[in-house]
Amino acid sequence: MTQKPNLSAGLLTILGVIATIGAFATDMYLASFTDITESLGVTPTQVQLTLTAFLTGMGLGQLLLGPASDKYGRRHVMVGALSIFAVSSVALIFTPNIEFFVALRFVQGLSGAAGGVLARAIAVDLSEGPTAVRALSLIATLIGLGPLLAPPIGGLVAELLDWRGVLAVLAVFAITVWLLAVFRVPESLPRRDRTQGSVFGAYRSLVTILTKPVFALCTMSFSFGFGAMMSYIAASPFVGQSILGMGQIAYSLSFAASASAIILANLVNSRLAVMYGAEAMFRVGSVLLLAAAASFVIMEATASLSIPGFVFTAFVLTAGAGLTMSNANALGLAEATPSTRGAGAAVMGAAQFLLASLMTPLVGIAGEHSATPMVVIIAVLVGVSVVTGGLARSRLKARAN
Repeated sequence: MTQKPNLSAGLLTILGVIATIGAFATDMYLASFTDITESLGVTPTQVQLTLTAFLTGMGLGQLLLGPASDKYGRRHVMVGALSIFAVSSVALIFTPNIEFFVALRFVQGLSGAAGGVLARAIAVDLSEGPTAVRALSLIATLIGLGPLLAPPIGGLVAELLDWRGVLAVLAVFAITVWLLAVFRVPESLPRRDRTQGSVFGAYRSLVTILTKPVFALCTMSFSFGFGAMMSYIAASPFVGQSILGMGQIAYSLSFAASASAIILANLVNSRLAVMYGAEAMFRVGSVLLLAAAASFVIMEATASLSIPGFVFTAFVLTAGAGLTMSNANALGLAEATPSTRGAGAAVMGAAQFLLASLMTPLVGIAGEHSATPMVVIIAVLVGVSVVTGGLARSRLKARAN
């Protein structure tokens, strides 16, 4: 009988780095949106479609790769998908027009989905209970480095080179992540625990897992909380730079400052969730999300949106999203069996990215002149996240009693 590898600190760190590819591919080129608009002769909405295409690919890719890993093992699926991610990242450097850009971003998202969904599945394969919550929180902490580091790096590279230079740096990172998967990530799902029968059985588990009420509610809270955060991220280049008047470097630094909240939130969660439970920290995340949504609504309604208010509220929003996502993720995946865990992680990941892909074009519907679409969408998404999270915790409490 093959013994499972240990979830060492080194392996956990590598999984976290691999899981950051989505965040880096999302955030590194945000500060270059206006340059891309001018260089390719397109509109801001068309440039935002490159983000929408990536998020759509990330969502669909998780539905494809998660169940496949339940059937064929985590490592083989991860290595294969990340090789495609690396190739598409290199090809992006030479994009001649917006259509090619959008198409490659979709391929990049489809293959890059392996980073997040399989890193989480591997971590849960090799841990359980409070240890799983801590592992997922630490992976989320490393993912949080993406929004913290990617915009300043992207802004600096864009100043020194141009937006194609930013894509070149992302390609180097993509190749590095692929090499880590090839040489450092072991198989975490023994053959005895894999989905038996045809591959279609693995995909049927995508539907089966949704029949579990706690999982379904946690998935909704997780994805709508992420959607609220992504609505801010997608709108922030235009709100920060065009409406509030920030320069590229100032915007990148302010974005990184607000994004650091997700790191702080998950570092705190990795300790306190073990002491007080994932449900309690889940509740704290909901309170922070509500506070941020209310702040945005009040500032927009009173025409008092300012740079300090924008950055501070974004900080609270990302902290709330971080706590909500980590704890909803842990509580939701606890409902899955080893042979459906990849499918469970895929459903949660797909829901978050597909929802975000629908919302991100809407935040820019008023162009570069109003933050109202962003504020309204964030308020609605936060409301759904908080309500479904409360229902999930109520069911868990009733089941415990």
